[in-house]
Amino acid sequence: MTTVSDVAGIRDMEAPESHEGYSLGQLEQRGIELVPENERPMKPSGLFWLWSGAIWNVEFLVYGALIVSFGLSFYQAVAAILIGNVFYMFLGFASLPGPETGTTAFMVSRAPFGRNGNRAPSLFNWITQVGFEIEGIVIIVLVVEAMFSREGQSINTVGKALIIIGAVLVQFIMPFLGHATIKTILRYLSYVFIVVFIIMAFLVIPHAHLSALHGAHTSWWLWTTGLVLIVSAGGLGWTENAADYSRYLPRDTPKSRTFWAATLGGAIPSILLELLGAAAFLVGGSAATAVTGLPSAFASWFFWPFMILAVPQLFAINTIDMYSSGVTLQAIGIPLKRWGCILVDTVVSGGITALVIFKGNFYTDLAAFLNYIVIWLGAWFGIFAVDYLLRRGRYDRVSLAAKRGGLYWRNGGWNWKALIALFAGMFAGMMWIDAAFDKPLNYSGPLSNGTNGMDLSWIFSLLVGAVIYLVLSYSSVQRENELLLTGGGLAMAPAAPVAPAAPMAPAAPAAPMAPAEPASSSDGPGMGAAGDPTEAPPG
Repeated sequence: MTTVSDVAGIRDMEAPESHEGYSLGQLEQRGIELVPENERPMKPSGLFWLWSGAIWNVEFLVYGALIVSFGLSFYQAVAAILIGNVFYMFLGFASLPGPETGTTAFMVSRAPFGRNGNRAPSLFNWITQVGFEIEGIVIIVLVVEAMFSREGQSINTVGKALIIIGAVLVQFIMPFLGHATIKTILRYLSYVFIVVFIIMAFLVIPHAHLSALHGAHTSWWLWTTGLVLIVSAGGLGWTENAADYSRYLPRDTPKSRTFWAATLGGAIPSILLELLGAAAFLVGGSAATAVTGLPSAFASWFFWPFMILAVPQLFAINTIDMYSSGVTLQAIGIPLKRWGCILVDTVVSGGITALVIFKGNFYTDLAAFLNYIVIWLGAWFGIFAVDYLLRRGRYDRVSLAAKRGGLYWRNGGWNWKALIALFAGMFAGMMWIDAAFDKPLNYSGPLSNGTNGMDLSWIFSLLVGAVIYLVLSYSSVQRENELLLTGGGLAMAPAAPVAPAAPMAPAAPAAPMAPAEPASSSDGPGMGAAGDPTEAPPG
């Protein structure tokens, strides 16, 4: 059990507050370090356009085409797209701890898992982020190949290798510069791609005849596999990035505005692009059609403008993943600066991209990747969400940034309850996955086999992980809440008062050790203040 002395025993700060400017083109030195309250200039509209700018992207045309390639009819694809994108609410919810703590998603994840226990989900996340980076670079290579093919030219092995090297070098720039540059550039890219989307829609929709819309109709059991892909590539698939970007919002930002800015910023472009991708598949008959955005046979004049504009957007969405993978490596404990971690990611993603390109099964590999990542993501998000609710959105941010000691240190930095819940949720997800066509990792769980191929892996892993964590951790999290509210640790600032009469209450025996409880303009009623490692608690 964590005691007051345990909480006060922070030995070293791994990620204390750091001070720096925030502007376009300025190198962000800060990685997982806590963002001071007075250095958070972002607004909810900025969060909206950041997510919107990332998702107005040719990748989401591919997702819409890919689920139709499974054998779904257009109307089944529409149902999967509309229902699947409702779960961008997960992204909105996962964005809430960012303004409260001023740190990244997998630093906040230390609250349920502990500093050392958090290495496991952080490693899973790093692998996932690198996988999305590889996906983006592969599509960039395919787009460049399409450009050459348009002119009757082919690219040999050396040419493809040079394109990969060039792509990873360009990809390095925005994540290297950091948050302010990413936010600003993605906002303006979204304006451009909205115009491109409108033109594409006018070119594709008239050719998607009603007879094509009534094409093959698969079972609704198999339809769930398409739904998994949409959820994985969308709302659930972005939860592990959420706080990395919302942490630059001021702490007093209304939670509803944070939630809806992220939710709608992701959901609106995702729905529109995936619907267009599904229609493009019906016209062109191939998932590869969506890489160029539309069948080139009837839109020759638009081919080059679209391709030229698509490439920056592909780099933009990869920027989101590469920035997050860099701070995730830091959260694991890799002793590198943020930009150094970005460099590691660049080398790794470039090497694996080459393997995917020369192996030549991109669409199969992509479907398998999106099907399997929900196994850990669902369980982790279930735990993350339950922990947030149990804590009522309050964290001791100094303990999150501690190298040793603090409120979340527990048993040597491990919380076995959360790890048990994580792996139990992952096991449950594997029982209900349908990845029979995802060679070479083709596998169907027994529950999927027993329900005619239904795939509920993502929701089953989420629910099992969440319920087990709730049962195992309810009482211990409540004790941690009490310590936080009573200022039980050296690292913690006091909670905001809940009633004017509180200062008049008789002092408890431990009261002389605790600082007085000042009001906080940034806290709502009953919300505890986050600790500040650079300031002594007010007397």
